[in-house]
Amino acid sequence: MLHIRVYYEDTDCAGVVYYASYLRYFERGRVEFFRDLGISVSDYHDKGLIFVVTNVEVEYILPGRYDDLLLLDTRLTDISGVTLTFRHSVTKEGSEKELARGSVVLALVNRDGKPVRVPEELRRVLSRGLDKGYYRH
Repeated sequence: MLHIRVYYEDTDCAGVVYYASYLRYFERGRVEFFRDLGISVSDYHDKGLIFVVTNVEVEYILPGRYDDLLLLDTRLTDISGVTLTFRHSVTKEGSEKELARGSVVLALVNRDGKPVRVPEELRRVLSRGLDKGYYRH
């Protein structure tokens, strides 16, 4: 689980987590998921392989509020030819009730924006984390 403190900048005028903040939280979760598996997104970028978001779905269930400590669970649920699908779930520390959940599909493209198959070595590493979630201690 990734711990995220809700800062004032993450909220709307009522002190509730602004809806788009969850997309930033999801991004952090994916980056840490990759990092935990030893995958450097910037190394792939340097090789001309770029991860781009192609689809996002978010369901907002309960409000997060200023200064809450949130827990983000990030799971890789599918690896296809050119895409990776992640599921995200956000809870407040001390509660099992979800505040938000969603899925994000990433496609791997080259510098020209053309789809590229997920390289076999990357697929092998990612398969170790398939549907196991991100747990950093």
